[in-house]
Amino acid sequence: MKRLLTVQEAAERLNTSVRFIRRLVAERRIEFVKVGRHVRITEHALDAFVAAGTVPPLTAGNVARGVA
Repeated sequence: MKRLLTVQEAAERLNTSVRFIRRLVAERRIEFVKVGRHVRITEHALDAFVAAGTVPPLTAGNVARGVA
């Protein structure tokens, strides 16, 4: 079974506030698991959220072609 993180642990991993994680959950912007009343986030879901928001750096070729 995948490790389930608490909201606090997820916030610590992303170096953000607990409020930010709770907002992601409320807006359904991150996958989560309900365990009774508790919300848990898998490490995989956290990694996927970070990967989806990753912006590649500009390279000299991209700048010359006007690609952003």
